[in-house]
Amino acid sequence: MTKPHSQVIIRQMQPEDFDAVLALGEAVHGDGYLDLPHLQTLWHAGIKAGINASFVALDQNGLLGFRLTLAAGQWQPDRWCSPSLWGITPDKVCYFKSNTLAPEARGKGLGGILLQHAVDAVKAQGALGGIAHLWQESPHNAAVRYFSKAGGRLIKAHPDRWNQSHDNPDYLCTLCGNDCHCTACEMLLVFQES
Repeated sequence: MTKPHSQVIIRQMQPEDFDAVLALGEAVHGDGYLDLPHLQTLWHAGIKAGINASFVALDQNGLLGFRLTLAAGQWQPDRWCSPSLWGITPDKVCYFKSNTLAPEARGKGLGGILLQHAVDAVKAQGALGGIAHLWQESPHNAAVRYFSKAGGRLIKAHPDRWNQSHDNPDYLCTLCGNDCHCTACEMLLVFQES
């Protein structure tokens, strides 16, 4: 599945993209954001019924962004999830793990395009909605704004979600360093019938 957007190509993520995805993830989110085994696990969890729900955006210079999405029924809600507030059974909810854009690719609608490709894929897999934890402290709160614009609604705010003492000992936040106090906004996107 390859679709052009101006000079940008959107296609399903493949293993040959992993090195560039890891590099961009660290550049945008901080050291220790992803490692290869974790990325491979996430990528595999996004493939269901032969449909890959993770995408990359590329231009002639390389990777501009990526969207990692886990298929419904192939991820486990953790303590930072509030399934009782979703109104959809967890086995029908995908997880939007990461939408990451290079600085030069921001503000051009590319995040929303990557999200729409993922939504189309997970709907084809059988999902009825998707949950995400959006970085409230992103520049100009862009993460929450773009997800809200796509129809996402706030379920609950989780302060200190990415703090290293929880489950990310190697993560270095780009804002807080090695003691992250950023807030994760748990947001739900319910899919409309097409």
